[in-house]
Amino acid sequence: MKTIPKLIRRFVGILLLSFLLLLFLNFLLLSICVKGQASNLSPWQTAQEVAQALQQDHTGYHLPQDLAQELQLHQVWAILIDNTTLQVIWHTDPLPEGVPLSYSIADIASLTQGYVHDYPTFPGRAGDNLVVLGYPQDSFWKHMWPSWDYDFIAHLPRNLLLVLALNLILVCLIYVTANSRLLRSIKPIVCGIQALSTKEAVYIRETGLLSELSLAINRASEILQSQERQLRKRDTARANWIAGVSHDIRTPLSMVMGYAAQLRDDAQLPSQVCQKAAVIVSQSQRMGNLIQDLNLASRLEYNMQPIHPQPENLVAIARQVVVDFMNLDPEGRHPIVWETEETLAFCPVHVDRNLISRAVSNLIQNCIRHNEKGCTIHVQVTSKDQDCLVEVADDGTGATEEQIMRLNSAPHYMSCQENTTLQQHGLGLLIVKQVIAAHGGSTQIGRSVYGGMSVRLTLPRR
Repeated sequence: MKTIPKLIRRFVGILLLSFLLLLFLNFLLLSICVKGQASNLSPWQTAQEVAQALQQDHTGYHLPQDLAQELQLHQVWAILIDNTTLQVIWHTDPLPEGVPLSYSIADIASLTQGYVHDYPTFPGRAGDNLVVLGYPQDSFWKHMWPSWDYDFIAHLPRNLLLVLALNLILVCLIYVTANSRLLRSIKPIVCGIQALSTKEAVYIRETGLLSELSLAINRASEILQSQERQLRKRDTARANWIAGVSHDIRTPLSMVMGYAAQLRDDAQLPSQVCQKAAVIVSQSQRMGNLIQDLNLASRLEYNMQPIHPQPENLVAIARQVVVDFMNLDPEGRHPIVWETEETLAFCPVHVDRNLISRAVSNLIQNCIRHNEKGCTIHVQVTSKDQDCLVEVADDGTGATEEQIMRLNSAPHYMSCQENTTLQQHGLGLLIVKQVIAAHGGSTQIGRSVYGGMSVRLTLPRR
């Protein structure tokens, strides 16, 4: 059962991918936020620039016009504290109310770290004096006591990775726990679907998150089982009907053949009557053969024909069939050429000798039946890798590519397409296919190198 582990691996993979994607997006958003704040990370640098740009003349201190406009644009005020008196000796206008003009050493220590009346301040050195920039109250948050435990900072990367790993484990546990119920519901459904393909009866408890799907599978199983029972019932009825009709026809047919044979051999009757009686005997024998073929095909199709495989020599079986047909053709209208190499005297197979003989006999008979004006029949037995092959070919009328394709793909001897009057019997070739398939082999129909038909039988070597 590989479906459930595969499904779990898929869920875990999606979870890991989601976690990595979320982590990447977080870092990306953090980078964007940091980049957006980059322009606001320069107040210390701005304070130093103001301190360096501040100039003194006989009228006092002056700030360049562009820098003063930039401070005004950002609503930043500036003061200059004298190093000796600790008094404000210069400031920008307007100076916010509440900003003191006199400072103590403690005040200076405080403003360099934090705020003046909630204004975040940033100092810059102007010679021996101190320049202080004050930004809007809600523009910056300053960490007043930037001191950390040394071990905490030293082990921070390891601790961050540990926290991330714990978070990942926790997320996986939550995800698996949340989906375990779904997985428990999916497992019987997957098993039920796989069982449907093998025509097994399926019943899934109609509970859980996927109860509607379970109900649909149960109904599908009931429909398939019902159809299977109907098919078996129909096939059994058809097989019984064929066997019954064949049995019922056999007795009157034997009587017809017996009386017709007596008339044929009666010297007192006119020759024309004897000839007609001979035709009746011949056609009655043909009907008998058709009935036997129909019974055999039906038994093979429904696995009712007992097969008794034994170790046999395929070369000997085919040679005996060829000899029997040669003896039945004294006029030589259908000569048979034995093309098996002399070095191949033994090709071991595990088969039912009577059925294989019947298959080869049907192929030769098929060549004779479709070439009434005569043809040469070529029979060859070969050994290839792990298979033994028998090929029966002729130089007769042959068949079109469409006919050959239809013969190779004919699904059933009683099947038809659109016109119910055009039944595709083909009992001879059908029996050949069924016999070879029952022995684990294959049948291939095609065009022979001599211009006619060719049928190749492949059987596994013993």
